[in-house]
Amino acid sequence: MDASKNKKLKDVEISFPIVYGTISFWLGKKASEYNSHKWTVYVRSANNEDLSVIVKRVVFQLHPSFQNPTRVVEQPPFELSESGWGEFEIAITLYFHSDVCEKRLDLFHQLKLYPEEEAGPQSTKKPVVVETYDEIVFPEPTEAFFQRVQNHPAANVPRLPPGITLPPPGISLYNLYSLYFTIGNAKLSL
Repeated sequence: MDASKNKKLKDVEISFPIVYGTISFWLGKKASEYNSHKWTVYVRSANNEDLSVIVKRVVFQLHPSFQNPTRVVEQPPFELSESGWGEFEIAITLYFHSDVCEKRLDLFHQLKLYPEEEAGPQSTKKPVVVETYDEIVFPEPTEAFFQRVQNHPAANVPRLPPGITLPPPGISLYNLYSLYFTIGNAKLSL
């Protein structure tokens, strides 16, 4: 691999807005004492774009009462569906591709099966949805990672000023960014 591809881009951040949460449905007449709800836990981009460009796998840690409580999902959609009767905290661990980040990201989400009291009685037609919005920020990405995600719809990447284009493969983006950020407000036109 070209050594310049591993070069870090100083003063650059790439972020990915994500949503993680649960959606649950009451089973109504089909409900039993230990199986009253069907639910799904998920991690997705904020606008449903494919996160596999950064996420290698997601591990969902369910309540120990579930058979095989540690569930691994290695391709999108990064979600898991189950059924049960109780609410509990779900640990969600995101593992990234090696050129993205060496660290994992640990998230926690409370499974909610029952609507808030002011929402009225439980219905089989109205799900209970609880979501959290967050952004994963990758400071100083490698050139290879930047080039791979620069046009991905879920990525928030710095945009080059008008008149500046990306160099062809093999030419270091680091030098281009160093020039741009050094000159800064000088309104350089190339």
